[in-house]
Amino acid sequence: MSSSNRYVSASQKDSTTMSAKPSSSLTSNTSARLSELQQGLGYKQAGGSGPAALISGLKVNVDEVSTFSFIRDVDDVSTVVNTLLGLPVSPPSIYVDLEGVNLSRQGTISILQIYVAPLDQTYLIDVHTMGERAFSMIGSSGVSLKDILELATIPKVFFDVRNDADALFSHFGIRLLGVKDLQLMELATRFGGKTFVRGLAKCIEYDAPMTKQEKRVWKAVKEIGLKLFDPQLGGSYEVFNQRPLPVDIQNYCVQDVRFLPKLWELYNSKLTRDWAARVDKAVINRVREAQSATYQGHGPHKALGPW
Repeated sequence: MSSSNRYVSASQKDSTTMSAKPSSSLTSNTSARLSELQQGLGYKQAGGSGPAALISGLKVNVDEVSTFSFIRDVDDVSTVVNTLLGLPVSPPSIYVDLEGVNLSRQGTISILQIYVAPLDQTYLIDVHTMGERAFSMIGSSGVSLKDILELATIPKVFFDVRNDADALFSHFGIRLLGVKDLQLMELATRFGGKTFVRGLAKCIEYDAPMTKQEKRVWKAVKEIGLKLFDPQLGGSYEVFNQRPLPVDIQNYCVQDVRFLPKLWELYNSKLTRDWAARVDKAVINRVREAQSATYQGHGPHKALGPW
């Protein structure tokens, strides 16, 4: 299979082949539908004067509004790094995902998403623009984003860490430690068969506690994102490298990590001590395998669980 078909991120984590095209390709009906869903939910971009309809996360209650920041400058990266230090570790504070073109050793990383749960704040790190500097910039604390990703004492929650670990290691020499993998936590706590793992979309739809209105917005944002980067729907993964990043892709990226803490809370509450140990071991094996010379980032084998 050609490398162009081997992208794995939120897309193949949902067991779906995805891609993207510019947000201008959205039909007026689709945009109008999303605008209608947004009314009364209160969305904003951190520190920005962006459009009022810009989604940056789901409003949890009347008084609380989620925000996000698009980080494209290395000086801003150092500020983010300082923010990530000294956070609570139980439950984890940091939730991570990546987007890119053929996200693996054969492809590239476009965006690193970091959701900081205690602050209800999402950072979209522009790896496409900054490259290695996004990970090497040292904050006033004396550490870099690479250091944080490699610190075992700072838990980082992913959903299916495999291709993320592959891309980070292959392109930037980052050896992930302190990883928690929600996909394995779901499998460990699932009643019934454990042969196959679930995708992120199914876990959010069936397991994440949401109001009806939140679920409607979640589905709308996901639907629009799919139309933008799903090759089967006429899109292209290159949309993740488009600058400025289309608003609808920003929305998708933010939403991708926004619900991970809810899944963590649910799965962790059901995880026995024995299964927790088995999950930890499986996560270590996943990361080690992803960094190996023989790792294959695409194929039916990825649907199989480790137990």
